[in-house]
Amino acid sequence: MGIKFRITIMNFLQFFIWGAWLITIGGYWFQNRHWTGTDFGVIFSTMGIASLFMPAIAGIIADRWINAEKLLGIFHIIGAAVLFMLPKVNDPTTFFWVMLLNMIFYMPTISLAITVAYSALKGAGLDVIKSYPPIRVFGTIGFIVAMWTVSLLKFETSAMQFYVASGASLTLGVFSFSLPKCAVSKDVRSKNLVDMLGLKAFTLFKNTKMAMFFIFSMLLGASLQLTNAYGDTFLHDFAKIPAYSDLLTVKYPAIIMSISQMSETLFILAIPFFLMRFGIKKVMLISMVAWVLRFALFGFGNPAEALWMIILSNIIYGMAFDFFNISGSLFVETQTDSSIRASAQGVFMMMTNGFGAIIGSWSSGLIIDNFFKDSTGQFEWQGIWLTFAAYSLVVAILFAVLFRHKHNPKEVVNVVH
Repeated sequence: MGIKFRITIMNFLQFFIWGAWLITIGGYWFQNRHWTGTDFGVIFSTMGIASLFMPAIAGIIADRWINAEKLLGIFHIIGAAVLFMLPKVNDPTTFFWVMLLNMIFYMPTISLAITVAYSALKGAGLDVIKSYPPIRVFGTIGFIVAMWTVSLLKFETSAMQFYVASGASLTLGVFSFSLPKCAVSKDVRSKNLVDMLGLKAFTLFKNTKMAMFFIFSMLLGASLQLTNAYGDTFLHDFAKIPAYSDLLTVKYPAIIMSISQMSETLFILAIPFFLMRFGIKKVMLISMVAWVLRFALFGFGNPAEALWMIILSNIIYGMAFDFFNISGSLFVETQTDSSIRASAQGVFMMMTNGFGAIIGSWSSGLIIDNFFKDSTGQFEWQGIWLTFAAYSLVVAILFAVLFRHKHNPKEVVNVVH
């Protein structure tokens, strides 16, 4: 198999695993287990907690001691075993700890997969900026296929979604050992403790531009968690309204939400053009404005006459997510030395899916519980989504003012060196 094809399979399975349960776990939580909303918010924070330390630690290990592709395989095999155990858990507290264990092994695989892909493409003499986005599209396709599989098989509220994810994780774990070798850094001449421990990536925070980039990555990471945690639940809630309960949008919300991932496939392919033409600052500003529209359209949409708003919101999600997440990882690649490639991506993951996820899940839970529930405990969705839109708008304005970066097209081109 060629390099591109092998990396494509890796990306497909990487996000198939996540797509099998991430969007539908709310249905399992509320309609199968009948556990509380407060506990659910804590469950979603597990990916943030794990991302605070595991991507950075995994990056250090991959840079210094164990090849990234081997570490990717080990983590996915362990993750498969943990996912298999989840349906056997019968109380929310234990579920939290088992899910946290799952996230400890899954979250670092996202940045490890990026490292493996970039290393393999560069090793084959390919242009990463041009070659990676079309390959990454298949990660999104994997996410969509997983969502449709779970939805059409009526696993949205079933424990079967975790078994599907477990099987995919085991498959990728074994397959990872066949991926191109990502050599660890053998340069141990420095006696500097930071270098010896593989912590050099954290010195990026000493650079004002990179520090500002990581801070805003964290704030955007919070927006991502808001839509992951509440999007499917939002559509499920329309089933409580007789006028909407029999609509296909309400019966198969995961399929409607998968429009977001379909949109990603288009916007991922547009990333090379936008990065080359406009640079990282404008691309991330476009992402931030897209988040404002994503939430605002949800705020005014419904599954009937305003279904077009929900569909448009899902289409805009592709721009909101990709122009931040994938462009951000490519920007980190252009700004860091190859010796800290994996750990730098780990730091980026720590800020977005670590601190950002925790800020998003915890603060949104507090805000919703205190300000956006009626006397019967029902969500006041319009207020929730418009509040999220206002937050995203403030972040966009601050980023436009505070982030200083002069676009240099040659810098983007030279990512292959």
